[in-house]
Amino acid sequence: MKLLERIASSYVTAIVLLIIYAFCLALATFIEKYHGTVAAKMIVYYSPLFFLLQFLLVVNFLAALVKHRLLKKKKWGFILIHFAFIIILFGALISHLFGEEGILHLREGESSNRLMVETSKGTHYHTLPFHVELIKFTLSRYPGSSSPSSYESEVLVHIDGKTQQARIFMNNVLDVKGYRFFQASYDRDEMGTVLSVNKDVAGRNVTYAGYLLLAAGFVFSILGKQSRFRQLSKQLKDIRAASFFPVLLFSLFLAPFQLQATPEVVVMSDAVQKFAVKPDHAAKFGAIPMQAYSGRMMPVNTFSSEVLRKIHKAEAFGNLNSDQFLLSLLAMPEMWMRVPLIALSNNELTYFYDLPEKHCSYLEMFDSNGNYKLQQKLEDAYNKQPAERNSFDKDVIKLDEKVNILYQLFHRQMLNIFPKEGDRNHKWYASGDDLSVFSGQDSMFVSRVLDWYLMEVQTGMKEGDYSKADEVLDMITTYQQKMNTALDINPKKIETELLYNRLDIFRLCKKFYLILGGLLLVVSFITLLKKEKRITWLTWILAIGVSGVFLFHMTGMGMRWYIAGYAPWSNSYETMVYVSWATVLAGLLFARRSSVTFALATLFGGIILFVSGLNWMDPQINPLVPVLKSPWLMFHVAVIVAAYGFLGISSLIGLTNLCIMSFGRNTQHAARSTKEKASDRSSYSVLHVPIIKELTIINEMSLLIGLALMTIGTFLGAVWANESWGRYWGWDPKETWALVTMVVYAIVIHLRLVRKWDNPWLFNLSSVIAFSSVLMTYFGVNYFLSGMHSYGQNDHIGGIFMYMYIAIAVVILLGILSYRKLAIDN
Repeated sequence: MKLLERIASSYVTAIVLLIIYAFCLALATFIEKYHGTVAAKMIVYYSPLFFLLQFLLVVNFLAALVKHRLLKKKKWGFILIHFAFIIILFGALISHLFGEEGILHLREGESSNRLMVETSKGTHYHTLPFHVELIKFTLSRYPGSSSPSSYESEVLVHIDGKTQQARIFMNNVLDVKGYRFFQASYDRDEMGTVLSVNKDVAGRNVTYAGYLLLAAGFVFSILGKQSRFRQLSKQLKDIRAASFFPVLLFSLFLAPFQLQATPEVVVMSDAVQKFAVKPDHAAKFGAIPMQAYSGRMMPVNTFSSEVLRKIHKAEAFGNLNSDQFLLSLLAMPEMWMRVPLIALSNNELTYFYDLPEKHCSYLEMFDSNGNYKLQQKLEDAYNKQPAERNSFDKDVIKLDEKVNILYQLFHRQMLNIFPKEGDRNHKWYASGDDLSVFSGQDSMFVSRVLDWYLMEVQTGMKEGDYSKADEVLDMITTYQQKMNTALDINPKKIETELLYNRLDIFRLCKKFYLILGGLLLVVSFITLLKKEKRITWLTWILAIGVSGVFLFHMTGMGMRWYIAGYAPWSNSYETMVYVSWATVLAGLLFARRSSVTFALATLFGGIILFVSGLNWMDPQINPLVPVLKSPWLMFHVAVIVAAYGFLGISSLIGLTNLCIMSFGRNTQHAARSTKEKASDRSSYSVLHVPIIKELTIINEMSLLIGLALMTIGTFLGAVWANESWGRYWGWDPKETWALVTMVVYAIVIHLRLVRKWDNPWLFNLSSVIAFSSVLMTYFGVNYFLSGMHSYGQNDHIGGIFMYMYIAIAVVILLGILSYRKLAIDN
């Protein structure tokens, strides 16, 4: 009996159970990928063994609460957090046992009370205590686009002899007698609606109570007098007060680099650059508004930048900026067809089609008979399911997209600068489109004015006089203002977007973060070695510089928010930019406690921006899909991505400590007396052990904050999910891996509770390894798995895995070296 009690209350048992729990969750996401959602739920999520595992976790905590007298020690944060999880699990159990969930499909004019419910045993129907009648379904699209902006159902609810009218749309729920109706989907002919229906009053209320208790627990765990965070803060102050020793000076050079090959000199490339459009006129052309394919209104400058990045994988072509490039391409299409413009990345593909190694021209995509070289392989690729396509298939499709973009531009398409007065969809047209919708003088103007303008541009390129081209461009602008009667084009927003494009804020921030972070790291170690007033002043100057770059970074995010009209963290690129900002913010918060941590955070922020600027990251601003039009998006993503910043700092500090441990000498010297230490200044331990202790404390503090934000952000997402489509947890791969990340970091935090595992080496190594769960959540789910979060995925995400594999090898090597060093010293 005593053995059973000891096992039940053991912290080792808790860690083992958490490891099993995380493994089961991760395994279930792959079961879902290969065998479907139902299989994953039956084998893992809803299996008796999984319920037993969660029950054992609850029993373990209650037993540990009694054995370790946590109430008497007033560990309120620790207690509240764990009780909150018990309540959340209890709420989930209530939802699982007593909640109702199904689908109500209605056609316009149809009334029904039959709720379709799908279970592992098949499909059956449940009768609602009222009828719902669909009066009208409305699908709204972004102006000039086929992309849905919103969709809503206008319904009548016939209940208890009364009729009430209501509207259901994304993020707007209808609640009737505890049944909540959510806009889920619609019929292809737009004459019917699909409503998700959920009834789970008790489970929802219990779970929400758990969320509130969880938030309170984290507040206590950070701010409480007896909290671990306060204890760490006190230890850090004590270390600094006792620090009189010199510190080893070493530098970490983390500046990333790009390999850039010098392109082959091509006569046609020289020719198009020689006859360049005057920059002032090109800028005027880039400032006129146009309608993107997605329906967003933007300046031509944004479109030209996106096209050049897409085709050439660069911000400029030689000495031509994006506006000069686009205008030159439109004015001299015959020349540009022969220019090696299309970037190639797959060597197998270039070899197969006998193409140049780095870039090819548009005409090189056709054989001597005029046949399209990609046609056969392209058809083969599209005949495969997306999951079955190999890298060659994907690259053929991407190359075809580039060729199609050039084809459309050569034929004066895509440049949608002509509004159609009175158009029902507020669509703007390009001169190469089907212009049969125009009539009279409008038809003549739209079909001919661009040719006229480009002729004047050609004259300007030869003679240097763009006055006639300016006049024609003014005529186009006047036509836009006259014919656009429906869309509100904000001139200030257009000007802001032009300024945003011109400043290239995040590229500049990347450079300054890397430079200032590197200098600050060197100066920080010099300060530890030798404290002088002038060095302290230099640290302050660098810190002020980083703060200035940080504000500039925040300004760029604010400009993007204003331009897009929503919080700038809705896709891969934007969240990377935000993670960088959050990382530097975390460094600023720790700046007074540790300049080394501040330097590492600044460097890491620069590295993240470097990754965001790689070719496979798309900085394009797109309209939000309907489900993302929710205030919960801003809170959920902002909090959870901020957590990535703190957890990233934790990983970087852990990596730094492993480097020190790996390449140091005589680490056991730290155990000697102070007098012995003072007598042997040459020993490495005197130089570096206090740094390890200091950085380990900051590592744990950053990890605690990151875990708190990660947990709160995850459950804010659960609230968003419940308010948007009727369930707060659906075991989607993204949310499951967010839970895995929480569990993994909980394991790291709990390691110190086991005496034999409470050491800096294991903690720092585990904090580095744990970050892999963050990378899996952020990148891996979109690459390996799929789910409801596919709106945030990036098709080019595979490009980063090479860097990840290198990082894994480095971590393994450092782990082995540092462990062997400790073993030798022992």
